[in-house]
Amino acid sequence: MNDEPDIAIIGAGAAGIGAARRLAGSGLNVLLLEALPRIGGRAWTRHAAGMPLDLGCEWLHSADRNPWTLIAEQSGFTVDRRPSAWDREDGANGLSAAAWDEARQAFASWSARLAAAPPASDIAAEALAPGGRWTAYLQAMSGFISGDELERISARDYAAYDAASTDCNWRLPAGYGTLITASLPAAIPLRLTAAVEAVRLDGSRVELRTAAGTVRARAVICTVSTNILAGDAMDWPSGLDPWREAASRLPLGNDEKLFFEITGGHPFTPESHALGDPFDAATGSYYIRPFGQPVISCFLGGAGARAVAAQGAEAAFARAMDQLAGLFGADIRRCLRPLIASDWTRSPTIGGAYSHALPGQSRARVMLARPYDNRLFFAGEATHLTDFSTAHGAYLSGQRAAEEALAALAPHHFLAR
Repeated sequence: MNDEPDIAIIGAGAAGIGAARRLAGSGLNVLLLEALPRIGGRAWTRHAAGMPLDLGCEWLHSADRNPWTLIAEQSGFTVDRRPSAWDREDGANGLSAAAWDEARQAFASWSARLAAAPPASDIAAEALAPGGRWTAYLQAMSGFISGDELERISARDYAAYDAASTDCNWRLPAGYGTLITASLPAAIPLRLTAAVEAVRLDGSRVELRTAAGTVRARAVICTVSTNILAGDAMDWPSGLDPWREAASRLPLGNDEKLFFEITGGHPFTPESHALGDPFDAATGSYYIRPFGQPVISCFLGGAGARAVAAQGAEAAFARAMDQLAGLFGADIRRCLRPLIASDWTRSPTIGGAYSHALPGQSRARVMLARPYDNRLFFAGEATHLTDFSTAHGAYLSGQRAAEEALAALAPHHFLAR
């Protein structure tokens, strides 16, 4: 394996794979380094009870302009274009249809206020209606969307994403993680379990020290998460302190998934949805029998996801079971079995779900995306100005960073496609 490639890519998630796809066929020697024993990063399709289940990204958000949609079609993956059931409430939680309409309108009104007149403080919570009935519901939505409470969310950052989103959400029956991991070009050399421990600038090369040896590259594309970049897992040159500071202003929120297997007789309708408790900011959101499969996916955000890290999966399954029993009756306990759960918050090579800007810090995305010394280039969902928190934002950022690296190494020859 070449220890002195032209370009080394740190991280084989959606951004790293996006960079690798752009560099394949460029004529340069490329090496992809991944800390985990698998590729995909936060795109991870696990097979459990014979079903492909996405523990990470699952939906092709803004699917009508999402590059992964075209990649899927070109690669022979089925794309399910049915609308999601998120706007449906199929559990017996005691709220009338009118009340649910009121809750959704409260969310729409809050979003509109952010876009039209963002708070001067840039704190998203300050756009809440004082004493509003649906504050806990809006906090739960913030947990699902951004992984944190509205007090820690930049209004401008949220509004930028919301304005760019097309609200077109499609799925892949084979799994989003399956698509992303299948999209790494075979010609790109890959090293797994090769966590980069230190980055050094050595003459004209960038030195990457790993437990398996040292790699010296002419240029490096770094796609590690903001929590890793800002943390102590890797040793960086002091010149990168501004990039690390920018990363600290774009922390990963907390989001986790639990999956229940459905066994025996049950009351669950395929492609249905229920929110556990709209008056609980830590509530679970339950997607029931996706693709008709005998499974319920519980999505937890913000406080609900942090509880998984603090109390463990067993406690999280028990709480989710209680919510489902409250929605569908106590008898459902007999036909639900805890299956698998994510643990992104405690993953030492990732450290959370996806990025959000802290209040007043949305421009940190611009800072983080800047090249350093024309040798270090940064990618990852956090570096995209509008499609952050998505696999397609990560992919596009990887393509952009690859273009920058190509231009730096060979400004005339290698830009030709």
